[in-house]
Amino acid sequence: MSNSLSQLNDHLFAQIDRLSATGLTAEQIDTEVKRAGAIVSVSDTIIDTAKTQLVAAKLFAEHGNHVLPMLPQIGSSTDIEGEKS
Repeated sequence: MSNSLSQLNDHLFAQIDRLSATGLTAEQIDTEVKRAGAIVSVSDTIIDTAKTQLVAAKLFAEHGNHVLPMLPQIGSSTDIEGEKS
């Protein structure tokens, strides 16, 4: 499985297609609704993480290396410069 927001988008639209399929039994609809709820829950977490990463990258771009101690998800400045810390 690919781990990209594009793939996530594909999964979300595939679930919409499954939810709107005609001829589903009540049991199948219930199963798809439960699956959709689980997908949405996980998707929300993935999207929130991506937003946090974007904010961190923006802070780094605007303020440089001195913000790195406050942004542990980016790593140390030596990691960014290509050296091991």
